[in-house]
Order: sequence, then C-alpha cells, then structure tokens
Amino acid sequence: MDDEKRMQVVMGIIMAGGNAKAHAVEAITAAKKGDFTEAEKKLEEANQAIVDAHNTQTEMLTAEARGEHTPIDLYMVHAQDHLMTGITFVDLAKEIVEVYKKIID
Repeated sequence: MDDEKRMQVVMGIIMAGGNAKAHAVEAITAAKKGDFTEAEKKLEEANQAIVDAHNTQTEMLTAEARGEHTPIDLYMVHAQDHLMTGITFVDLAKEIVEVYKKIID
C-alpha cells in the first residue's frame, strides 16, 4: 500500500472512531431527554461507524497475512486510539441509555 492510500485508510479509521463517539454521545443526550427512539437510532449509527472501521481493519489484516506489510507510525497508532475510544464510548452509551430507560419509563 502506498503512502497516500495508507493515509486515506488511517484518516478513515480516525473519522469512523470519531463518528462513533459523536453518535454515542448523541444517543446519551437523547436518552437523557427521554427520546429513546432517537437514542436507538444514534446507537445504530454509532455501531455502523464501528463496523466501517472494523471492515477497514480486516482488509489491512488480510493484506498483512498476504505479506503486504503496513508500516506502523504515529498516524496509525492515533487511528487505532480513536477507534478504541469510539468502541468504548458506544459500549458505555448502550448501558447509559438502558439506565435512562429504567429511570424515565
């Protein structure tokens, strides 16, 4: 993978992680207002962002298994950090939405 393509992949992972986190926060905000339909919609959007990033990672892992080494640099580490933060936020948001459902309903 050339440098330009690798940077596109890295930026895609960063964006997906950031989008997942943003949608998770929106889900919590909606649940706090009692809008559980919106909260569930935002959780679905957050999950889709994680799936998109996961698919990119799977492509990279497959290429690595074929012997196409991807250099690991600060950009890649940063991308993985964003993704893991997004995953954590989504997991936490799911729990928080459920708590709000019990409190408000």
